[in-house]
Amino acid sequence: MDKLLIRGGKPLRGELTVSGAKNAALPILAATILSSEPIVVRNLPHLHDVTTMIELLGCLGVQVVVDERLGVEVDARSITNFKADYDLVKTMRASILVLGPLVARFGEAHVSFPGGCAIGSRPVNIHLKGLEAMGARIEIDSGYIHAYSEGRLKGAHIVMETVTVGGTENLLMAAALADGETVLDNAAKEPEVVDLANCLIAMGAQIRGHGTDRIVITGVDRLHHCEFSVMPDRIESGTYLVAAAATGGAITLRGAEPGSMDVVLQKLRDAGAEVTIDGQTIHLDMHGRRPLPVDIKTAPYPGFPTDMQAQFTAMNAVAEGVSTVIETVFENRLVQTHEMIRMGANIKIQGNTAIIEGQRELQGAPVMASDLRASASLVIAGLVANGETIVDRIYHIDRGYECIEERLQSLGADIRRIH
Repeated sequence: MDKLLIRGGKPLRGELTVSGAKNAALPILAATILSSEPIVVRNLPHLHDVTTMIELLGCLGVQVVVDERLGVEVDARSITNFKADYDLVKTMRASILVLGPLVARFGEAHVSFPGGCAIGSRPVNIHLKGLEAMGARIEIDSGYIHAYSEGRLKGAHIVMETVTVGGTENLLMAAALADGETVLDNAAKEPEVVDLANCLIAMGAQIRGHGTDRIVITGVDRLHHCEFSVMPDRIESGTYLVAAAATGGAITLRGAEPGSMDVVLQKLRDAGAEVTIDGQTIHLDMHGRRPLPVDIKTAPYPGFPTDMQAQFTAMNAVAEGVSTVIETVFENRLVQTHEMIRMGANIKIQGNTAIIEGQRELQGAPVMASDLRASASLVIAGLVANGETIVDRIYHIDRGYECIEERLQSLGADIRRIH
């Protein structure tokens, strides 16, 4: 099993171009099922999760071809199978996103309950209740969700009991082909949800209110061809910015989307970073200083993203003072702190709160990743630590970061993949 070997203590310096957003690419790929014509998706990140989603589409009978400009042409006219098998779905929670499109377009879907990161409870009951409100019949049997619709789904007013990104995306896609108007209240506002809505609109869907907590969809009979480029990855951007800040370095990110990162950029400024923005370019410079401690509390967008909590926790571990990190979205998302403590971090956990007393130095140690963002935080801790850090179980990190060791090497890090 691959590991990352890091020799820390070097400030990160240099330039990177931001990859496409995994969390936008996956629902957009699922949305291609809805179209009666081929769809071309560009700026897909080269990630294991994206490969898995393309493989899942292929198992359904979708034809996927890479064009000469590295876009992926997806043709769902050849779908013959409506079953998403456990063997694929178990590795990636986003597999559930084929449920809404399949039942909306073909009246039938059989999707295994999903897997993914072990970061706490992420039930799919809101997805299922929403589809039932639109007229689908749902049956659960042997770990599979079976959904059926006689004729088109029907527009409905759906109030989601909690804010759910995946639930909003699944119901948004299903509603695009439903008969009549669907209103999604308490909808997720994440930029990736907006990107999906913009892709659906390019395919001919009638959607308004995306980016607010009320999305209104007027169903259409069919969706058509479009070419769509996936938005830049705000979490990848934030991770490299935090890594540079934690190491006292300076970094320039090109092809970013600063408007989707307001709260993260402000917290980096609070940590003492000089952050400047020029269009789609973000420049961060710590001028060699240690970061200042920053208090964070995770919340749905536009609040502080749970997907950036672990990285800031690693930065706070070497900050000049005491900070508090409160995780409100996923109950197991502070699990990586126990590995940081092995590296000399002074972190006390009280329920969903971490109280962090920044240390001047961390010490390299063997550590084990428990999920995607925890992996990134342990890499950041390794970059600032004295001596060697070995991060095990990095298959997690490959799900969300494209060639992370090569990109960090280009910024001057001493990091390599070992077996």
